[in-house]
Amino acid sequence: MTTVGVITKGKYGHRLIETILSKTYLKVVSASLPEQLPDFIDEPDEFLKGLNIDNDVFHCDMILSYALHPDLTVAIAHKAGQMGVKAMIVPGGSIKTPVLELKQIAEKYDMHIEIEEICCTLAQKPQISEFSSKLASPVLEIETKDDIISSVKVVRGAPCGSTWHMADSLVGTKVEDAPAKAGLLIQQYPCRAVRGTPKGIHESGEVHKIAVEKALKKHNNDENENKAEL
Repeated sequence: MTTVGVITKGKYGHRLIETILSKTYLKVVSASLPEQLPDFIDEPDEFLKGLNIDNDVFHCDMILSYALHPDLTVAIAHKAGQMGVKAMIVPGGSIKTPVLELKQIAEKYDMHIEIEEICCTLAQKPQISEFSSKLASPVLEIETKDDIISSVKVVRGAPCGSTWHMADSLVGTKVEDAPAKAGLLIQQYPCRAVRGTPKGIHESGEVHKIAVEKALKKHNNDENENKAEL
């Protein structure tokens, strides 16, 4: 069983922990960083040591780091590689992340490192298969009755938990209204994704809208096949 290490910072990371514990069978180990950090850290490795965070987080199969600080993210990646962590996911996008340095660290330690602006675009990858089979880009199964959504099963959902929130609220919705409502529900969810730009929370909404459209299309195809067999 995969053990997931989550490095939190302030409000960031706690919703992920809640989702892992409530929606998967995975184990979680967490460590917290101070909410306020210097803008620039001259000796990131020494700075990380001085924080005295729970080192058990580096004895996990994979780590998600919400440091959201370029210098500290590099130090965490180095430490993770040294401790034999197999994979690391870095939310926050490339703006807050030194992509080239992380690529070099990944090659040095043969560690899978993935940078994601929003985690609901996380793809299912073999290096993080136990995690991403349940928590990654959304996949749904939808049932309808008389052109009304009767049930929504989350096969795979966003790590923040927004997919399950959306799924519960879609039941009772007209089929024709469901995709647009799905996108709106995601944007209303208290996600940490950036707002006010074409990406961020708006991209999250679009991802879920498409997931609903795909699920409805599959449901219709299955129903037509069943009718053809009768």
